[in-house]
Amino acid sequence: MGRVTARRRVLRIRDGVSSYRPDTLAVEEPMEIRVGGRPLTVTMRTPGHDFDLAAGFLVSEGVVHSADDVTAIRYCAGATADGGNTYNVVDVLLAPGVAAPDASLERNFYTTSSCGLCGKASLDAVRTSAAWTVAEDPVRVGPDVVTALPDRLREAQKVFDSTGGLHAAGLFTADGELLCLREDVGRHNAVDKVIGHALREGMLPLRGTVLMVSGRASFELVQKALMAGIPMLSAVSAPSSLAVDLAEESGLTLIGFLRGTSMNVYTGAERLEAVPVA
Repeated sequence: MGRVTARRRVLRIRDGVSSYRPDTLAVEEPMEIRVGGRPLTVTMRTPGHDFDLAAGFLVSEGVVHSADDVTAIRYCAGATADGGNTYNVVDVLLAPGVAAPDASLERNFYTTSSCGLCGKASLDAVRTSAAWTVAEDPVRVGPDVVTALPDRLREAQKVFDSTGGLHAAGLFTADGELLCLREDVGRHNAVDKVIGHALREGMLPLRGTVLMVSGRASFELVQKALMAGIPMLSAVSAPSSLAVDLAEESGLTLIGFLRGTSMNVYTGAERLEAVPVA
């Protein structure tokens, strides 16, 4: 497996005094995802939980819906001059009868760690039909549980402590129990890793759960939550207008600016246990 962190020598300047020192950085490397040996996309990610990332990406794209849809996930060898493995090419073998990805999903460019699936031709192409609906999910969560999620997410981040440069996504129960946490330089990759873990563990659809993400809540993250059957998405920063639109029309609870004891509930407020309205 590739390295998660790397060391570099930097010039540090503080209070007018400079010194050279080693610094720890989060690693960013390309990973090619293949399906049945056929290249599908290349994403920039932090090495680690690569099989989860590949599986979660295919869930987000509507290619697979359960662990039974995947026969195997493996690294492709022979990527180096000596025939070794760089761990940067992953091949997913689909089960018999599972349709291969549509040709329209094939990327002729890489997916960056910052923007996710840039280059989608239209909103209609992004609004992939989900296998499940979240609108009728009856889960209810206490506001005190929600406001505790950012700290619980941060406490579970291991690589962030040494680099300060990774996003995180955490899957929680309605009682605030952490089910899975993944880190990556790309917030969309961190979410795919969480969803891929759930797929491989036979947990989909993720009814009654809350997805907590560092950073902002984009349209794409809402879409990924919907594809996994997650009824609630919380973020420490702002959602986009399109994210709110998709959450509202899909019945997903979307929370942003989750900091301290405050939050903005953009859609699906009925899932929060009653709080006084001023």
